[in-house]
Amino acid sequence: MADEGKMLATISRSDTEQLQIAVKEFKGRKYLDMRIFYTTDGGDSWLPTKKGVTCSPDNLETLKNAIEEAQKELAE
Repeated sequence: MADEGKMLATISRSDTEQLQIAVKEFKGRKYLDMRIFYTTDGGDSWLPTKKGVTCSPDNLETLKNAIEEAQKELAE
């Protein structure tokens, strides 16, 4: 079973959706989880959707480089 992990960031998408970014562990392996969560009670509780991405530690450098490149492109 996956643990709750360590929340790193929350990005609001709307009043009822947010992107949650966390480090979690499953079967003894840590990974980065970026998942859309939704609420139906005004934000008192947030539930995960199937929409999301997990990233292994081996791929974090590639993800970091892509984000840095996106920042450069979007700043132009």
